[in-house]
Amino acid sequence: MFPRKWIAALTVAAGTVAPAFAAEPAAVPKASALTFGTLRTASPEAVKAKVEGFLKAEGKLDQAKLDEIWKDSDRTILDRTVQSIGLARPDATKAIADARKVNAPAFTTIPAAIAGEKNEFAKANLAAAFAKALAGKRVYEEAVLAAKSASVKAEEIVEPASFYFFKAVAEFSLIKKDDATASITRLLDDVADAPDRYRVVATQMFFDIQQWAKDPKDLTNIAKLMDNSERRLDLDRAGRETQDIQKKIIFRLDEKIKELENKAKGGGAGNGGACPDGGAPGDPQGNQPNGTPADKSALPNSGASKGDVDPAKLRQYAANWGKLPAAERAKAVQEMKRDLPAKYQPMIEEYIKSLNRMNGYDK
Repeated sequence: MFPRKWIAALTVAAGTVAPAFAAEPAAVPKASALTFGTLRTASPEAVKAKVEGFLKAEGKLDQAKLDEIWKDSDRTILDRTVQSIGLARPDATKAIADARKVNAPAFTTIPAAIAGEKNEFAKANLAAAFAKALAGKRVYEEAVLAAKSASVKAEEIVEPASFYFFKAVAEFSLIKKDDATASITRLLDDVADAPDRYRVVATQMFFDIQQWAKDPKDLTNIAKLMDNSERRLDLDRAGRETQDIQKKIIFRLDEKIKELENKAKGGGAGNGGACPDGGAPGDPQGNQPNGTPADKSALPNSGASKGDVDPAKLRQYAANWGKLPAAERAKAVQEMKRDLPAKYQPMIEEYIKSLNRMNGYDK
């Protein structure tokens, strides 16, 4: 399905023409059960009654505490729901509170108190609140896992708008095109009372997704990987998954460099960016395109900069980086920046950071 009504209204209001791709709806996974505007925020009265029934069944009903929670109309329905469930599930609500703390370490798993919850209503809303808290701190991987857990009983979620919005943000940030499209569609087509701020941002994400390049070597796709690498490092996640992302960045940059080199030689797209002699990117032997070993102890000769990309120079730096003294690395950094157009300098800076991390340098 396609969020036609909202996007059409937005383009008309903005005085723009609906994009050409509107005639070809974006694919949504078949598992998505669309409900066409029937989802909405549950009423406080209905939720309180449901929570009361849950607490009675658990033998944890404290009517005075429950009434006090629901008197606070300034708090969201989801927050009051989670606090109420916490009368029977204190470990789960503590995990959600910890996930919201700005300076607390990022969760790397879904707490057993949430993942193992048996009551469908409680599990859906605890997982939704946990996913929202993680997405707000850019802990997207676990946010997606928690959201999938909540999705099993999505009709039980008391605030579907915030659930699908934060789910979409996490999936979008992790470059999960189909999942993000499905969540955005649920939000725009199915949630009747979604706030305009969610709709506007979700629509922008939808348009952005349609423009994502299919070629993994496209610089915008490489930039997305760099964003994820930087985000994970900000979260103190410099482990294997982050290192794999950094290796993928270097691999794809290397492919792009070789593709440019082939074009510069008049070979066109050729083999799609593969090494001209059939070798793998990042050849440990440091072979140059003519098959002769590169001199690993020496930097490529520098010359007057013309603002052009020198693919061979970048590849040779990458192959020799771990063997260069600090002074020569500093010189190489200046050469790489000088020889590239200004708009690519931030990307090269991240490329250099990745090389440093992979070779054990702090800077």
